[in-house]
Amino acid sequence: MRALVVRGRGATPAVEEVRLPDPGPGELRVRIRAAGICHSDLAMVDGTVAPAYPLVLGHEATGVVAEAGPGTRLAVGTPVVLNWAPACRACWHCRHGEPWLCTANTGASVARGETADGGPLQVTLGLGALAEEVVVPERAAIEVPAGLPPEQAALLGCAVLTGTGAVRNTARVAPGESVAVIGLGGVGLAVLTAARRAGAAPILAVDVAEAKRELALAAGATDFLLSDDTLAKEIRARTEGRGVDHAFECVGRSVTIRAAWRATRRGGAVTVVGMGAKDDLLSLSALDIFHSARTLRSSVYGSSDPDREVPELAVALADGSLDLAPLVSGAIPLDEAPAALDRLARGEGARWVVTFPD
Repeated sequence: MRALVVRGRGATPAVEEVRLPDPGPGELRVRIRAAGICHSDLAMVDGTVAPAYPLVLGHEATGVVAEAGPGTRLAVGTPVVLNWAPACRACWHCRHGEPWLCTANTGASVARGETADGGPLQVTLGLGALAEEVVVPERAAIEVPAGLPPEQAALLGCAVLTGTGAVRNTARVAPGESVAVIGLGGVGLAVLTAARRAGAAPILAVDVAEAKRELALAAGATDFLLSDDTLAKEIRARTEGRGVDHAFECVGRSVTIRAAWRATRRGGAVTVVGMGAKDDLLSLSALDIFHSARTLRSSVYGSSDPDREVPELAVALADGSLDLAPLVSGAIPLDEAPAALDRLARGEGARWVVTFPD
């Protein structure tokens, strides 16, 4: 089968032929219908999260069960959304209601299959979803209703679940609370959508690119601001001088985390959704931390339980109460995925989604 493979840190990804094993006990082969290209894929390419190579990229996808191994319950033909962090349900975090911190999901890459020349192959986050097919544990496949638009359904397993969970589970935004979202990629736009559904107001969208304005307004923002040195002042001007109740940082950089901190009112909360580099250090004064009474926290995978929340989001997508069309910049074939990664690195668009023929 064909897959998008990167051969080493900083190498240019390319579409290659690879071989996957047959599904074993408790495993499924899933034929991919659509897979999103996420900023985390760039982190795999540049080595930020230190995967092993050669590596099949991709971890955000929807597909159909094509083959079921022994001991599985999902039937061939079942539509599914893939879960890149399936909970083991046995570790301390799982038993204490924190499946998003499951200790069984710690590796950026997992060994699975072979390259065309017979060498060992790795797959991103146990999936490697930018491929025609994947072989995954059954617990990594979540059944969803048939008939969902695949380019939107693919986003449920990462961008939408992460953004929705950050608003609903981590920050617990209440109706009428003010929100700022810094960084308007796929996850940031999903945060905007979730904030609108939560009844937040105003909802201030922030990015360095003017081209994100229309995307932000379509996703649910009430205002769009270009990020510069006056950002905190501009946000306070729109919130009666206080700052927002909730700021969501969706970039993963110390400079934008600090910008979110400065844009938040005393007693407010900053939620870091973006994944940053380990050597990008954040500095805050001890007096500022005490005096501002702000909360700084991260949201890992939206503090969510995908097995419960992905089906809920899928139902909302099916009945039209969740509109993800503004998050999809375009549907492309697999051969165009390297160019889409370049566009993503330049900050162009929201989510580019690779689609595969039925």
